[in-house]
Amino acid sequence: MTNHRPYVGRFAPSPTGRLHLGSMVAAVASYLDARAHDGSWLVRIEDLDPPREVAGASDDILRMLAGFGLEWDGEVAYQSKRHALYQSAFENLLQSELAFGCICTRKKLAAAGGLEVYPGWCRDGLPLDTTPRLYRFRMPNGENLAWNDRIQGPQSVPREDVGDVVILRADGHWAYHLAVVVDDAEQGVTDVVRGADLLSSTAAHVALQHALQLPSIRYAHVPVVANDQGQKLSKQTLATPVEVANAPSLLQNTFEHLGLPRVAVDVPAKMLEEARAHWKEMRC
Repeated sequence: MTNHRPYVGRFAPSPTGRLHLGSMVAAVASYLDARAHDGSWLVRIEDLDPPREVAGASDDILRMLAGFGLEWDGEVAYQSKRHALYQSAFENLLQSELAFGCICTRKKLAAAGGLEVYPGWCRDGLPLDTTPRLYRFRMPNGENLAWNDRIQGPQSVPREDVGDVVILRADGHWAYHLAVVVDDAEQGVTDVVRGADLLSSTAAHVALQHALQLPSIRYAHVPVVANDQGQKLSKQTLATPVEVANAPSLLQNTFEHLGLPRVAVDVPAKMLEEARAHWKEMRC
C-alpha cells in the first residue's frame, strides 16, 4: 500500500439526511476495497455544517451501515469533536503564508460572471482596518497537480484551474477541503474510494497535503449513480432513502453498478464476503 503503510480506508458521510443508493455505492466500494486488501475500514461523520444537518441523521446512517453488513473498525469519528486539529493546520498555513484573508462575497463573484475558480483578488492583502470574511489556501505555483486514480486513470490538473480554495468559511465553520485532508492524515488513511463527483476536489486535497507535509493518499473514484433524468442521486434530487429491509436487493444493485457479478446468497454479510472476492480479483 501507499508508502508500505498498512491499508486504512474510510467512509465519511455528512449527516444532512438519510443514505440513498448513491451513498451506498460509495460505502460498499470503499468497504470492499479495504477488506480485499485485508485492511481497516473507518467511518467518520462529517458534521461540520450545523445549518444543513438533520437531527438523528448520524444515528440513522450508522444503523443503515450496520444493517447492510458494513462493519467498521474502531470508534466512529465525528468532525465536530476535532476542531483543534483543524485550528492547528490552519495556523500552520498562516505561518507558512499559505493562507490569506478574503473579503469577497458570492454576490461579487456572481457579478463577475459566476467565476468557478477564485481569481485571487485578495491575495496581495486587504485594505487597512478590513476584517476578513473568510480564509483561503494560497495555491503555490508549480507543476500540475498529478496523481494516478486507480479507476479513472492518471490525472493532471493545472494549479490555476483549482485556485485558492476556502479553508475557513464566512460563517466561522471549517471548510470541507481542509477538514478532510487533516482527518485523513490524522487517522492514517492510505486509500480513499469515493464517488467520481468528488474527483474534481482531489487536486485541492493533493495540494493541501503537500503544503501541510502530510502523507500522500491513493485515490479511486467510482462512477456515480444517476436518476432517470441523468442527475446524480443526492438529497437535493430527492433520492429515495435506503431501508435495511431491502438490503439484499439494494446490495445486488450496488454490485451491478460497480461492475461486479451478482452473488448467490441473500444475507448481507455473506453477500459482501462473496463480493469482496470478486473485487479483489478485479481491482487489486
